[in-house]
Amino acid sequence: MFWNWVSAKVPCYRLQLRFCLRATASGLLAFAIAHSVAFPLHGLWAVLTAVVVTQASLAGSVQATLEYIVGTLGGAVYAAAVGVLVPHSSLAGQAFVLAVAIAPLAFAAALSPSFRVAPFSAVLVLLIGGELGASPVQSALTRVMEVAVGGAVAVAVSLLVLPVRARTLGMSEAARILTQMADVLPRLLAGFTHPVEALEVARLQGEVGKAVSALQALVVQAKRERMVALAADPDPGPLSRALLRIRHDFVILGRGASTPLPEPAAARLAQPLGRIADEAAKFLLASASALHARAGAPALDAVEAAIDAYNVEVQALRSDGLTRSMSTNELERLFSLGFALEQLRHDFSDLARSLREAAGSAET
Repeated sequence: MFWNWVSAKVPCYRLQLRFCLRATASGLLAFAIAHSVAFPLHGLWAVLTAVVVTQASLAGSVQATLEYIVGTLGGAVYAAAVGVLVPHSSLAGQAFVLAVAIAPLAFAAALSPSFRVAPFSAVLVLLIGGELGASPVQSALTRVMEVAVGGAVAVAVSLLVLPVRARTLGMSEAARILTQMADVLPRLLAGFTHPVEALEVARLQGEVGKAVSALQALVVQAKRERMVALAADPDPGPLSRALLRIRHDFVILGRGASTPLPEPAAARLAQPLGRIADEAAKFLLASASALHARAGAPALDAVEAAIDAYNVEVQALRSDGLTRSMSTNELERLFSLGFALEQLRHDFSDLARSLREAAGSAET
């Protein structure tokens, strides 16, 4: 039973297990190299660097390594200069040197993420080096060398050991977002005809927003991979932008669904909106499956037919004079719903087009 459970769970965590193996391989390889060249403290900083900068994707590892090396180099060189030029034999002198070293580097880190590790490196150079009997210059050189070794190991392992490109992670994240949207959209549309749990819908909307933001970051990494010819896949930008626009449609729908429409409009529109919810959810789930399978986009005909049927019912409401008794706010919400649905139709079409582009290449 245990092995059956493991066999069932492993495919679900394939990307996470790949990252686990790469991080472990990076740490062990850096440890072996550090011992071969007799770095102090058993190569502590080389191993830590290799583990820290190993990211889920190749582009992420390259970016983290470059930022880590830049921050380390800046912090180590500056700390070495301060340690040489400013006497610090007493406890007060050490505190003063630390303040002089940390303050400007912390300001630089606030300005640029590339210098986030600079204050950390300065502290190591000034304090750890002294404990090991090394001068500030020797400590800085050792720190830079260990970080360079750790970074090189992380990039090499990310490239050679079960490599995962940012686009692969992006496609997986996009499929997860589509599944989330398929759960949220029916709840939003239901809010126009009867009360819904507003806090729960807001929480789900927030989760979709965070996921879309995470996807944007992965798209940036994927573009870096394409720029350095690490991958020849189609640009993932159109898919990301399509999901972002659908997310904006959800925001519009959420604002209008805060209070149900008045009767008898709510009763007349419940069935058309329910049909849209069902067909749109099916389309979103089929789109997620298409991403996983690298297949073409699902048909959009059922969604478009459901939106057309809704428009016919709204026109019938107006012809019957049922909108005349509605307040200005209620009419605004009714018309904003129609606008959002038409925009959703357009954005679903863009999504289908981007899915066809995404299916044009196979992923490893």
